[in-house]
Amino acid sequence: MAKEKIAITLDKEFIGELDGLVKRHVYQNRSQVIQEAVSEKLLRLKRSRLAIECAKLDRVDEKAMAEEGLTEDVSRWPEY
Repeated sequence: MAKEKIAITLDKEFIGELDGLVKRHVYQNRSQVIQEAVSEKLLRLKRSRLAIECAKLDRVDEKAMAEEGLTEDVSRWPEY
């Protein structure tokens, strides 16, 4: 994935915590810590958005659509 350099402003407390992680060799540098944090946050947002959208679905309607066609004679289904 292509990378691009950006500038960000953080509270001194956060910078101290980032530097502590680097000092303890949990991460190689500040950029790596921030990149992983942003990546995890974006993934969490995507998951929560999916959960919100799924909650909007009507279970009865979804079940009915999923089961459409299942009443056909199973003997006519192709063998796998």
